[in-house]
Amino acid sequence: MASLGDLERSVMDLLWDSAEPLTANDLRDDLAALGTDAKELAVTTVLTVLARLEKKGLVERERSSRPHRYAASSSREDHTVGLLNEALGTAQDREAVLARFIGGISADEAASLRAILDSVKSA
Repeated sequence: MASLGDLERSVMDLLWDSAEPLTANDLRDDLAALGTDAKELAVTTVLTVLARLEKKGLVERERSSRPHRYAASSSREDHTVGLLNEALGTAQDREAVLARFIGGISADEAASLRAILDSVKSA
């Protein structure tokens, strides 16, 4: 699972936050409304980003209508889990990586993690 560039991340954030699939024009306009440099973006640039995201398996294209509409192929949470699993998969000492991760979380996050682990144990 590849990490995302700034523009790819912005596009994915819009797709993850949208209740419905979006066109490249919708995305360009939404990026501009966010105050990014999208005012300078051509629709072809957004289409190129969408094609790359589709190739990475992060975006699905609806081809049944014109213009095509795009949606995230999985949730933001699923994407993040994939990145975490990939990072852990490359670690020689997974336990050390997990210990450092846990050492950096807040008390509230630690309590949530304990509750999740307890629910997994009892399942």
